[in-house]
This record gives sequence, C-alpha cells and structure tokens, in this order.
Amino acid sequence: MNMKTRFAYILLGALLSMNMLAQPLIIDKVVGVVGDFDILQSDIEQEYLQMKMSGQYVSSNVRCDIYNSFIERKLLMTQAKIDSVVVGPDMVEMQMESRLNYFIGQFGSEEEMEDYFSKSIFDIKDDLREAIEEQMITDQVRNTIVEDVSTTPSDVKNFYRSLHADSIPYINTEVELAQIVAYPQYSEEAVFEIKERLLELRKRVQEGEDFGTLAILYSEAPEAARRGEIGFMMRSQLDKAYADAAWSLKEGQVSKIVESSFGFHIIQLIERRGDMANTRHILMNPKADANAKQKAIYKLDSLKTVIEADSLSFDWAAKRYSEDIQTSINGGLLVNPQTQASTFQLDQLPTKDYYIIRNMELKDLSEPFESTDHNHKLCYKILYLKARSEPHRANLKQDYMLLQDMALMNKNMEVLKEWYEQKKQSTYIRRDPVYRNCGNAAQQTTQK
Repeated sequence: MNMKTRFAYILLGALLSMNMLAQPLIIDKVVGVVGDFDILQSDIEQEYLQMKMSGQYVSSNVRCDIYNSFIERKLLMTQAKIDSVVVGPDMVEMQMESRLNYFIGQFGSEEEMEDYFSKSIFDIKDDLREAIEEQMITDQVRNTIVEDVSTTPSDVKNFYRSLHADSIPYINTEVELAQIVAYPQYSEEAVFEIKERLLELRKRVQEGEDFGTLAILYSEAPEAARRGEIGFMMRSQLDKAYADAAWSLKEGQVSKIVESSFGFHIIQLIERRGDMANTRHILMNPKADANAKQKAIYKLDSLKTVIEADSLSFDWAAKRYSEDIQTSINGGLLVNPQTQASTFQLDQLPTKDYYIIRNMELKDLSEPFESTDHNHKLCYKILYLKARSEPHRANLKQDYMLLQDMALMNKNMEVLKEWYEQKKQSTYIRRDPVYRNCGNAAQQTTQK
C-alpha cells in the first residue's frame, strides 16, 4: 500500500471518529525499516485512531506499543519472505469480501458507503486487500513458530496457580441445552404461490429491472439489505443445490428456481474468480397455515408428555423424532457457534430461546414454542435444560478447558517473544528518533 493510500486511511479514520476538524494533518513519512519493509507514520496513526474508535483504553504510551507491534509484524513478514510464504488470492478475496459485507451492513448499502468515503467500491476493495494479505501471511508464520507448543496438566495447574485472583476469569451463568424440532408442513398451494412469485421476479429482471433492488424489496434472506449479495464464497461453503446452480451460470445470468435447505431462491452470478464466486439471491419460503403450525406443536407436546412420564428419554426422542438434522444425531445437543462448545452464556442464546430458558429449572422441559433454525426457517421446538452453572471464578474442576486454552496462549506468547528477540539480532532494523526509546523492546533492538 503506497503512502498516498495510507494517508487516506488517516483521513478516513479521523472522519469516522467524528473529529476530523480537530485532527492535525500529518505529513506521512517512513518512521521505521525492518529488513525490506517500511513502517509509515500513517501505520501508527491509523491503528491509534482505530483503538480510540473501538473504545479501548488508550494510554499515554500507546503509540510506542503500536510501533513495537509493527516491528514484530515486519519481522514476521521478513521471515515469510525467506520461507516463501504466500496466501492464495482466493482466500484473500474471501476475507476481503467478508469484511466488506460487514462494512456495507453497517452503512446500509454499498452506495451509502461509497458516498460516505467518496470512493468507488473498487477503490475501497483495493484499500483492504494488501492489509488482509499481510495479516494472513503473518498469521501463517506465527502459527508455524508455535505449532509444536503444547501444555500438560501440570502446565495448566501451574499457570492457574500463578494467576493473581483478579486475573482469574469470571464466568457468567452457562447452560447446556438440547432441543427437539418440528417444522410445519407447507401445502402444495403455498409452495406453488412462492414459485409463482419468484418466476415473476425472474421475468422482471430479464426485462431490465435491477436484481439488487428487487432483493431489497422482496427477499427474506439476511443479505437482502446488501442487495442480496453474499460475497465471494467457495463452492464447499454453500448449500449444494445453491452452489450447483450458481456454478452453472454465466456472469449476470439469473438461475431458474432453486430449492435449498434455506428455502426457494433465484440466483444471479456476479463474478467468478478461480474456485470462488460472488452471487446475489432472492430467498422466499412458503407460509405455513394455522393447521400446519398446530400439528407441529401437537407433535412436540405429545413427545414432552411421554418424556416427562419417563416412557422415553429426551436423548432417544431427539434422535428418533427431531426434524433438525444438525442436532438430532447428538440427541438434540446444541453447539455454541461462537465457541464450538456445548455451553452457552445466556446472552449468547437467540432471543426467543433466552426468554424460554431463563426461568427454567435444571432438567426441565419447555413448552413448545415458535422459533427459527440455523437457516432462519420457521420451526417449533422444545428445549431441555441439561446443565446450568452459577456465576463463579474459573477453577480447574469446572473450567479446565478454558484454563488450558489460556495456559497454551500464555506459552505461545513466551515462545513468540523469544523468537522476536532472536530475530531482531539478525535483522536490519532502523527506528526514527521519535520512536527510538519506545520501551524495553526498543532498548533491546540492535541498531544497525
């Protein structure tokens, strides 16, 4: 990224922090060299502004901390150059699109983001690509350095005992849940109606209307606000039916009606790059009538009665009768998508599930209630409260896995710190006088 682009980042960061007029203009310059890599003043200022905008505590010495972190990043990039570490452009593109979609979601639309920054979407993408590529490369090098690091039970115990009481994490109430799910059956008339609506929308696109505008107006997908665009995805990341249809299209072409696990779609291919494709879609689901909803509730109510009478275990009932494939195989056990563990803090639960579970006692079954599944489709479910832990400081008995992760992270940091110090001794490093006395790391660096 050239100096002009990095300077633009300073201005954008200042604008986002709503203090543009109060920020002194900074003439960009090289303030450090590590091997073949430069550190610019705009690098420091951009990160400083991001920290302020995110609400982090900003100490008087924070620019020194940021500067030293850039020294470490460039040391990793120097090693990556020696080891010929590269990342595939498809992976960079996927990460860039993911972040871009997040930003677009914050602004409300691509056009609003472009207007706000006075930049085209293509320029904004270019600004993101190089930073993401560097991050992915340094992550690879960092992972290689610590790949053989592990912890023993003795390491975990010693780490736990070394923690000051105030440093031991406070664990909020956690619950372990299982569910049985039933979907209301849609009538043939309801399915026919949805297909007719999608065919009409497809015809309107073919006659010249904008697909993205129609997605905003009619799609039921979470991406509707982004003109139906899901961003660059690999084929394996998509529902098979959706992917098969998308990969059969030419750029700009619209598919026939596709039925996936999410519902019914029409899909438009925006662009394909290697093994990745960017598509937009309009998603609709048939509406279940009152009778179908009542049948789903009755099924769950009957199962609840049998389970409470001890005629059937919840685990077996979930495996046999739950219609949610992802959880039925595990006896209905829910997995936290944020942690991949089987426990949830209460604020991590979907809103409807939270209001159901908050007043339940251990081993209770909920009444059947309306909810949505992981694909945002209407369903009904009953929940089983398998376990609940009260708020507490982490301990080895209840929270061993958490403490093991913390101990491993601590060990990784020690290994990386040692690597950085050794690497500094064999790498050309030049610091600007302004940053020469930044902390111990600066004092330990051999100036060449």
